[in-house]
Amino acid sequence: MLNFDKPLNFNNLLNFNKPADSLALIFKKATTSPMSGLDAVRQWLNGLKIQNRALAHFICRVIPTQCPFERTIRIFNLVLYIPPLCRLNPLYEEVLSLRFRALSYLADECQVDIRPYC
Repeated sequence: MLNFDKPLNFNNLLNFNKPADSLALIFKKATTSPMSGLDAVRQWLNGLKIQNRALAHFICRVIPTQCPFERTIRIFNLVLYIPPLCRLNPLYEEVLSLRFRALSYLADECQVDIRPYC
């Protein structure tokens, strides 16, 4: 069971091996093109290693299991359509991959029952 008496220190949880691994420095290295900034974030998310139980639990709680649903809102004669948010998120695949790696770490390495997260 997790001990939530102490606040989480995310710098220690992420286990950066060198200062160049921090997200802020990756953004500084990115060019002015918006896609290159997204590519830097994609690389950072794909390279993130889950090696901490508290971080894995946090990721599984924060990232939803499935895409938030679409909505159609009708007010009198006005119809407002909101598409599923996963279609709007350019990092959707990377975020779900991160959640899967966290679930795998909890199940394989920590022997934790992951059914509450599914």
